[in-house]
Amino acid sequence: MNDILDKIRKLKEERGAVILAHNYQRSEVQDIADFTGDSLGLSLEAAKTGAKVIVFCGVHFMAETAAIICPDKTVLLPDEHAGCPMANMVTIRELREKKKEHPDAVIVTYVNSTAAIKAESDYCCTSSNAVKVVNSIPPDREILFVPDQSLGAYVASRTGRKIILWHGYCPTHHRMRSEDVIRMRGLYPDAKLVVHPECVTEVVSAADKVASTTGIMEYCRETQAKKFIVGTEIGILHRLRKENPGKEFYSLSEHADCPNMKLNSLEKILWSLEDMAPAVTVPPDIARAAARAIKRMLAIV
Repeated sequence: MNDILDKIRKLKEERGAVILAHNYQRSEVQDIADFTGDSLGLSLEAAKTGAKVIVFCGVHFMAETAAIICPDKTVLLPDEHAGCPMANMVTIRELREKKKEHPDAVIVTYVNSTAAIKAESDYCCTSSNAVKVVNSIPPDREILFVPDQSLGAYVASRTGRKIILWHGYCPTHHRMRSEDVIRMRGLYPDAKLVVHPECVTEVVSAADKVASTTGIMEYCRETQAKKFIVGTEIGILHRLRKENPGKEFYSLSEHADCPNMKLNSLEKILWSLEDMAPAVTVPPDIARAAARAIKRMLAIV
């Protein structure tokens, strides 16, 4: 293990690279990263880094976003098969057909989407700023929210806006159900329940706090509670426990494990730095169109 870590650090310096890791990555991947965070936080780090190479330990759409924001940098995704099921739940053909049905609608697309879908959109958003993005749109405008129906429903409840919801979802977050809430509340009655807005409505409604992964980190750090039931992908528990040694954290469900997020490993980070591959690129025409929506997202934090 130490040999691999030493090789990664040496190659990282030689390549002028920075390692970004999402909060859902394996614990050892989070520990080797220069920055760990949610989609918005990592996008901001990608935008401002002076590194020549970005090793993005996440899933494909995140590396695409970094490639669009940083066209002069090389973006590596250690495992090219690390995709996102939710992002695959909307195609260009389907979105264009829906846009014809609602020609005056503003298209707000969750960052968990392909570059091609972002290119068809007016705004991107993350779970951190989705409410702010929707609130920035004139109240008389119809909104089509793509592709996450759960996040879209949460935003509608927070803004009072009528939102047309796409029928996409995160399989990992939808594995957590109201039965899990009842069971875990019974086991830990004095624990706070904090969940991600990608969860189903009945789980979101039962929570003490609903937030992005960064928001979850902040809430658990700042509140006086000592025990927390966490309703998001289980990878975040590593960072929560590491940064809050005096507190206890329990996953709402042991099934909240994203296999795609766990595809990246230390060995694959090393190989990607050795070979400078797999590199993620976006065709220039798609990148230009998607950049418009992404820049609007980054301006609303």
